[in-house]
Amino acid sequence: MDDINISFSRPEENPDVSIISVRGYVDTTTSSELEESLKRLLRKSRFDIIIDLKDVNYISSAGWGIFISEIKEIRENGGDLKLASMIGDVYEVFELLEFQTILESYDSVEEAVRSFGTPTGKKPKDKESEIKT
Repeated sequence: MDDINISFSRPEENPDVSIISVRGYVDTTTSSELEESLKRLLRKSRFDIIIDLKDVNYISSAGWGIFISEIKEIRENGGDLKLASMIGDVYEVFELLEFQTILESYDSVEEAVRSFGTPTGKKPKDKESEIKT
């Protein structure tokens, strides 16, 4: 299998979200690097996370296990982990494992970012508070 390349970014429209872009193969030899990247975000209290998988050709059970093992801590801290841009073969395994019952997936990173809503501190007013009594 090939190596893995991981990079981090934050979308301008919602800097509360962290994007981990992964390139290559996620297998038993490379999954520890992905796991450490995810844990690095969690140590920084970054709990709204998107994993961009558009350049990932293969994910082994070790790779899928990383997402599942961290989801509890992420959600306990008010965040979520979402997957984006899976190629057909990777998405097929995602469905086969029935992970869509645990993790949300999106066709694009932009859709996944929008699913988190507006950034903290810029939340829209509650409709009830707009009604004057």
